[in-house]
Amino acid sequence: MGAPHWLALFGLILVGWVLLYAMALPPEALELSRIYGADFWRSLCVVEPDKAGFLGLFAMWAVMSAAMMAPTALPTFAAYDDLIASGAGSRQGFAELIAGYLAIWLGFAAVAAAGQLVLFRAGLLSPLGQSVSPWLTGGLLIGAGAYQFSSLKDSCLSQCRQPMTFFMQYWRETRWNAVALGLRLGAICLGCCWALMLLGFVGGVMNLAFMGLATLIMIFEKLPDLGRYLTRPLGWALIAGGIVALVQGG
Repeated sequence: MGAPHWLALFGLILVGWVLLYAMALPPEALELSRIYGADFWRSLCVVEPDKAGFLGLFAMWAVMSAAMMAPTALPTFAAYDDLIASGAGSRQGFAELIAGYLAIWLGFAAVAAAGQLVLFRAGLLSPLGQSVSPWLTGGLLIGAGAYQFSSLKDSCLSQCRQPMTFFMQYWRETRWNAVALGLRLGAICLGCCWALMLLGFVGGVMNLAFMGLATLIMIFEKLPDLGRYLTRPLGWALIAGGIVALVQGG
């Protein structure tokens, strides 16, 4: 994994988390950037909906999606690397695979940003994207918990846990095969993780501890040996947490 395409991928993930850290800094800390003349970076790190607007929120969600979801697909990217070694794949195809994968998550970022803006203007979210409504908190937790038991979640997870089978099933000898595979992989990954990603509205979309924990959970859930012991218990835990939130709110 010391090849340039892997270094580029890990560099992308690292930059994503560095940007998330910068976005999570309190406004007082960001003011210090003026000392160094970093007005561009300071403006990039504004994440309050009333100041950032849709485009600012979209950029935030795009960075968050890339930083959190790229690590969960590393086993599949490694499987494609094996195809490169066998001569079936290529480094250009590796880049196209990742581009297609991230394109799906850019679409998710647009929807999530619009949702955050609507919920904030309705008074259901704080400026930093955390639910201030027990009904929204409970609904998101129970919804995410119930989704853990759905057939769609199970189908998507089964494909994520068998990356080489995924490539064998959908491989086509066409010019844009890698892009198509990336789009399909992104859609499958979205089917696995969209509900857990939306729990950012519960934990706080700029809460690094929550984002780190959620990333680890989604990574473990996609591992074939460990994930099958995690999915349903996690569902029950989320449902229980949602019920507690509703009871306390009531």
